[in-house]
Amino acid sequence: MQAAETTSTAQTVAAGQLRTIIERIELLEEEKKDVSESIKEVYAEAKGTGFDTKAIRTIIRLRKKDQAERQEEEAILDLYKAALGMV
Repeated sequence: MQAAETTSTAQTVAAGQLRTIIERIELLEEEKKDVSESIKEVYAEAKGTGFDTKAIRTIIRLRKKDQAERQEEEAILDLYKAALGMV
């Protein structure tokens, strides 16, 4: 009988942990949605003041990379553009 009680207790604990994990994920997903909406609002504000949002997105993407990675990417891009006669 004691083994059944231990199994039941373990299942209850596991179910509680699972519920906690799921609730944390749901909360984070809601926060992520709120942050995404805020970002959209900032881009709309930038566009409304005359900034090019595509250029802003590119700058943000580039700022996430370190300088060496950016330089390598730019060198490859320059090489490809030269090969295609675009320079």
